[in-house]
Amino acid sequence: MIDRENLRSGMETLVAIGPKLTGTDGQRAFIKYLKDEIAAMGLPLYSDPFYFKNWERTNAALSLIGDDGEESPVHVSSAHPYSGETPDEGVTAKLLYLSGVDKAIRAEGRILVMKIEDLGKIPSELAFDKRGAYPEDTVMPAFYNGPVATAMVRCLAEGALRLLKPAGAVFVWDGIPDAAVEGQWMPFIQEYLGLPVLWVGPTEGARVIAAAKEGKSARLTLTATRDKYAFTETFYTILEGEEKGECVIVNTHTDGPNAIEENGGVALLELIRSLRDKPLRRTHIFLFTTGHFRLPVFKDIRTGGFQSASRWLQFHRNLWDGRGSHLKCVANLAVEHLGCLEWTVENGEYIGTGKPDVEMVYTGNRYMDELYLETVREHRTNVRTMTLKGHNMLHFGEGQNFFTMGIPGVCLVPGPYYLCVESPTMEYEKFDLDLMAEQTETFLRLIEKLEAADSAVFGKSEGYSFVFANSVSGGEGFRPGHFMRKLARAVRPNDAPPPDDSDQEE
Repeated sequence: MIDRENLRSGMETLVAIGPKLTGTDGQRAFIKYLKDEIAAMGLPLYSDPFYFKNWERTNAALSLIGDDGEESPVHVSSAHPYSGETPDEGVTAKLLYLSGVDKAIRAEGRILVMKIEDLGKIPSELAFDKRGAYPEDTVMPAFYNGPVATAMVRCLAEGALRLLKPAGAVFVWDGIPDAAVEGQWMPFIQEYLGLPVLWVGPTEGARVIAAAKEGKSARLTLTATRDKYAFTETFYTILEGEEKGECVIVNTHTDGPNAIEENGGVALLELIRSLRDKPLRRTHIFLFTTGHFRLPVFKDIRTGGFQSASRWLQFHRNLWDGRGSHLKCVANLAVEHLGCLEWTVENGEYIGTGKPDVEMVYTGNRYMDELYLETVREHRTNVRTMTLKGHNMLHFGEGQNFFTMGIPGVCLVPGPYYLCVESPTMEYEKFDLDLMAEQTETFLRLIEKLEAADSAVFGKSEGYSFVFANSVSGGEGFRPGHFMRKLARAVRPNDAPPPDDSDQEE
């Protein structure tokens, strides 16, 4: 059984350490804690050290300059990571509200102001394809939205801003309450931008946009340290099985800005404690990767790219690919973001509902899906879980590369609004220890069931589904006619009648 107090102790240590962004003192302290706990169990440790160019913010500020030269401070909700830097005194320039291509020709030397609108009208079936759910009435939002999704999608082409040669940029969140965007460490999947960018919430953003339209100037400050040889590491431990040749890989990552992202390492410690003295049929590898929050540097396209586990997979093919005398990985269990409580936006207000956040769980094939849902039904009391297929090349979390390489898995990766928030509280007030204990026990039971089964029944991952998807919101699935009607509902004027939803030939 899972020891709840071990989980509590681990989470308290994680919170005391503070943010654990890639290559920072916080991440190195968390890695040391995890490794010390594993070493105290008498288990071997293996490490892949890395040195990379790290960027760490030291100061972020914005002020509007009046006609009299007086500066009026603007609250900055966060700084765009790995965007760029200014001198210590900042840069002072005229604001330019970039609302159309025609304005871009005047961008050189200006501080650009841009709205980043919430993805409130993108059907969720573009990103997700449902397999199952428990309870059966569990649903996800009908539209793919929120700060994480918005920043990832809206900022994909932001590198083009450098071509305009601005002095800096201010991104204004639009359509998401101030409280929900505060501290968002986003986006984190881009290359170094080479342009200092600050985020502001919608309330302060209205002031900035008004000043830009009036031709006002501003001072933007974003300073950061850049360490060319920042140290970080991926590490793993191995519990040897009695039968040689097959292994199960259980993985997570160690970097993140708060207590939720990432606490998978605490759960893996407890799984190791629960299994270390038990006879195991298969070898179990517990993998703790680094680089999830610096993916442009740490992903390896030779093993699928996408996530930081891809680099470990490339370096250690002897531990998973099954060729010759190599171990064959027959299943993967990825564990991330445990204990999430639901916080959502209702009537323009960011609130906690008191319910567990809907667990997004990617299952690699039908067998893994049925095994997971069966396990959840047997013992969970506090659960809202939805199982998903990898869809349209999307499969969030560090299980993606195993899925891409054909390894069947069960990958827990909830995505609450606050997943990437850096805050003084570490978002610990949005965490539920009992929920984390139940989730961790689910994975312990999955390991035990996999141990009792022959690997021939595990199969391979089924690969991505494309275009067509089962609905995650309790409505119709993704078919061309249905999708167009759903999109019409999203974009119609408030006073327009709803479109006809009667069945028609596609």
